[in-house]
Amino acid sequence: MTVRRLIAPLWCSLLLIPLVACGPDDFGDADPAAGAGVEVDGDLPTGSRPACPFTAAQISDFVGQPMKDEGNCAFGDGKGVASVTITTASPLAGESTYAYQRKNAAEVYREVKDVDKGRKAYLAFKDIEGEAVVVSDKGSYTVILSSFERISAKPGGYEPTLRAVLDALPL
Repeated sequence: MTVRRLIAPLWCSLLLIPLVACGPDDFGDADPAAGAGVEVDGDLPTGSRPACPFTAAQISDFVGQPMKDEGNCAFGDGKGVASVTITTASPLAGESTYAYQRKNAAEVYREVKDVDKGRKAYLAFKDIEGEAVVVSDKGSYTVILSSFERISAKPGGYEPTLRAVLDALPL
């Protein structure tokens, strides 16, 4: 019985010792993107994400109504109805999630259009909401606009507003 109890820890030790003994340089390139078919960003370290690109005043101009900064790149109308949320990520993180986001958008939104921005980008929208996603060399951005009565009432709805936001992003 005593020997059996020692066999499992011994095998685990033998498997883990080579991993612990190796430093990061022993695995080849320290860059996780190298050789993965993804260009490495020159402006930002691989894990860096850009800061929030807009102020409440700029968001107010885009959507045509006063918006308040609610922190963490989220803006609201102060009534708990209309909102703009911008999520930033590194270029590598954006590349990693883009296909999933686009596939999900096709299931959620009435219309999805590819646009010529950054490395890749799309706009998605329906009557009460819109989304724009762009991956660029300087970072990745997901913009969600929701529940704007004035935008929903306009012909074309969210598309022109999303395009204006994309045009203003620091790509």
